Amino acid sequence: MSLLVKGARSGREIVTVEPAAAGLRYVGFTARRLAEGDALELPPTPGREACLVVLSGVVTVRSGSAEFRSIGGRRSVFEDAPPHAVYLPGTATTSVTAHAASEIAIGTAPGTGKHPARHIGPGVMRRSVRGRELNTRFVTDILPETEPAESLLVVEVRTPSGHSSSYPPHKHDRQEPPAETLLEETYYHRLDPAQGFAFQRVYTDARDIDESHAVEDHDVVVVPRGYHPVVVPWGYRSYYLNVMAGPVRSWHFRNDPAHEWIVSG
Repeated sequence: MSLLVKGARSGREIVTVEPAAAGLRYVGFTARRLAEGDALELPPTPGREACLVVLSGVVTVRSGSAEFRSIGGRRSVFEDAPPHAVYLPGTATTSVTAHAASEIAIGTAPGTGKHPARHIGPGVMRRSVRGRELNTRFVTDILPETEPAESLLVVEVRTPSGHSSSYPPHKHDRQEPPAETLLEETYYHRLDPAQGFAFQRVYTDARDIDESHAVEDHDVVVVPRGYHPVVVPWGYRSYYLNVMAGPVRSWHFRNDPAHEWIVSG
């Protein structure tokens, strides 16, 4: 089974990753396009929490008695601005109404519904720069482990033209804190200009997983375990949205020892 899930270039449904079908135990993912005036209804997801990210456009989200009006505003994921997001406990029907052409993404993971629905505004998201030289990338923590949730961790990354990202290769597939924690992950890729592609490799120390893919705009790469670096050709910019979850909501990773010298030198 390939770890690459192709996204649709048109239509409302862009891409869906069902955990069982993708060989995952924790993470689910979907992305949707909405035209201005469109409405999308999402049924309750008992046993699973969700984080809805407004990638672009403006939407109103209603879930149970909670309503978050006219959130969003980015024209593109490549804008130098954090997104708006909504945490959803999965206990109620959720409706999304678009006030402009919009793109939303929804990550899911196990949850009991103990946290209420809430708006996650740009002002509470931590932004940072990781790496150096041609490994530099720009990170926004949408739903980090410091914020309330049961399983989900959500982050977005913009990578400049000609740079490597998620690099040096790192993994988080063993529950051995504080050195490493077990977290599955999905990468939802966007490219600018949209006809571009990036490269992502997923591999383990034993090479029982070793796949390399040319990822195009709207594709998802599933990372059940192993290292997972991304390389962006010159002339194109990369964006990806990461959704992570595992048995413990904590992110500790291990770099590939063969490439540790890049950050330790």
